[in-house]
Amino acid sequence: MNSNTELKNENKNTNQETLKVSIMKIRNNFILKKIFVNLKRIKQLDIIKYNKILQNRLNFSFNDYKEYRSIYSEIEIELVPVKNKYGNYINIINESEKDYFHIFFNDNPERFNIYRIKRNQQVDKIKIIIDYQVKSFSKLFNDCKCIESINFKKFYRNNITDMSYMFGSCEQIKEINFSKFNTDNVNHMNDMFFGCHSLQELDLSNFRTDNVIDMSSMFCGCTSLKKLNLSNFITNKVTDMGYMFNYCKKLEELNVSSFNTENVKDMTFMFRLCRSIKNLNISNFKTNNVKKMICIFDRCSSLEKLNIDNFSFNNVVNGYDMFLGCVSLKEIIINKNKEDIYIKIKKYKGRLKAKLIYRK
Repeated sequence: MNSNTELKNENKNTNQETLKVSIMKIRNNFILKKIFVNLKRIKQLDIIKYNKILQNRLNFSFNDYKEYRSIYSEIEIELVPVKNKYGNYINIINESEKDYFHIFFNDNPERFNIYRIKRNQQVDKIKIIIDYQVKSFSKLFNDCKCIESINFKKFYRNNITDMSYMFGSCEQIKEINFSKFNTDNVNHMNDMFFGCHSLQELDLSNFRTDNVIDMSSMFCGCTSLKKLNLSNFITNKVTDMGYMFNYCKKLEELNVSSFNTENVKDMTFMFRLCRSIKNLNISNFKTNNVKKMICIFDRCSSLEKLNIDNFSFNNVVNGYDMFLGCVSLKEIIINKNKEDIYIKIKKYKGRLKAKLIYRK
């Protein structure tokens, strides 16, 4: 009798433990499901992919969030490489972040994890998918000398903050499609197209630059670029425009009429060696905070007339040879009433024979 009672008690305890475990399991699953839903809500679902413990506890597979990821967090880039050239096709931001990039070669799937292609390996197109964790595109394609074309096919994220040197020294690139591109929260665009010698056209009408603080050397060395319309650029927060268009020697049309330069401190070499520009509308430029203007118009040899009526030289520390080599410049329009404007122009103009025209 006693043994039966003990057996019943033991079974009862076992059942209670089982029930307790089951309840805890349900409770844990409920909590984890809430975590999963919350991750989906705040658009950070990809974090599961890189958190194996959470993934195992949730018992979710890649397919459970594949559709969501492709809609909300994916950036897809298609590249067309140049044939028979030396250079790196893909240049990952840094080695520790390489898991966040997925690179597909359209005719060679087994090369999934190879980021460099050697000469004579014929690949027509490359597709890159970049996941949510990556917030910097700095130097993404820097020194990739064998890319001919880049097409941003999908760009569903606005958490990218740095695009400095993004296409730096892409010497063979001829075309970049920005029709689907997001720059909403980017604050660094310095050297973005530095040394893109073969680039002849750029449509940046989709660019939002509200948060950009650095545009130095952004188009420096784009020696084949002939037209550039930046009328949509908002530059209220920009502090550095040094070298921005330096050595854009074939640039004939440049629209910077909407630029707000009130916070800019450096304009060194900004238009230096823009040899083909005849007309440059910078009449809205305000330079109250600018400290450096060294060679700002140096060797703009086709420039015929310049209106700097709104310019102020009160804070300029170094502005020597501003107009050096401007051999075609005949008129500089200035405001005679501004303090020391005449003295400053004389001091900073360099070897210039242009006539100063005072606007009353």
